[in-house]
Amino acid sequence: MTEKEKSYAERPPVGNLTDFVYGVDSEGGLHIEVAVKEDGKVVLFHDKVFKNELSWLEFDLETNELNFVLDDGDIRDIGLPLSKSVAKHMQNSHQVLMVLIDDKTGDAKEGNYVPLIIHRR
Repeated sequence: MTEKEKSYAERPPVGNLTDFVYGVDSEGGLHIEVAVKEDGKVVLFHDKVFKNELSWLEFDLETNELNFVLDDGDIRDIGLPLSKSVAKHMQNSHQVLMVLIDDKTGDAKEGNYVPLIIHRR
């Protein structure tokens, strides 16, 4: 087993991202959209407030999966792989702009940059 394979094997299990936000119930779920700006920078829009501080994001180039890593070390999966067109921009990014959207109006409420770690196997 290579060092990279060992590091993946030692990682904690990935949980559901909806456990990580306020306001998800049978009436309304979590809506996330990953977009690329004209300058190639990646933006992640979300409509729910996170319960815990987000430490960084991890992106796997092989599977196109994006994971959220919390301050306490918990990992949450975004739920589905990103498209190849978005993935090509992820590999050139060092951070992602996270924008909280008002779920009623669709207006941006706040935003901050989160570090992005890229995994290559």
